[in-house]
Amino acid sequence: MTGLEANAHWVWLGAAAALAILELIFPGIFLVWIALAAAGTSIAVLLFGLPLAFQVMLFAILAMASVYAGRRWYAAHDVPSADPHLNNRVARLIGRQVMVVGAIDGGQGRVRVGDSVWSCRGPDCAEGTPVRIVGADGICLEVEPEGARRIEAGQSAAD
Repeated sequence: MTGLEANAHWVWLGAAAALAILELIFPGIFLVWIALAAAGTSIAVLLFGLPLAFQVMLFAILAMASVYAGRRWYAAHDVPSADPHLNNRVARLIGRQVMVVGAIDGGQGRVRVGDSVWSCRGPDCAEGTPVRIVGADGICLEVEPEGARRIEAGQSAAD
């Protein structure tokens, strides 16, 4: 038995550590599962003294199983985000006050948002009227005049 065969569990443990470090350097939630497979192979080699061919087969099986299990776990568990609307510019605009730059006539008009002009839908308003963005349908903003409140079903304007 050569020195490498006698210390194969250390080789697998070293591979697990290297993969874990690479996961820290290049995060992607992928190498950690392969590192776990290498660690599992290390334990199996230490306990059962497996020959090299079985070690490689075990590692391949554990790697596939751990990647599969990890992907299923991440699919089932929603990862919280500090900014859930980071890549959804329209959702980030809801609640902002903007100015009508193209009169809203027949429910269609244009509003200025920052340095750009967006299509909008809402009650008829003259140019220069401040409105609040209350929703969006695709890239068309839904607005209502500033200070207006929505009347829910079953309510009257006097409520």
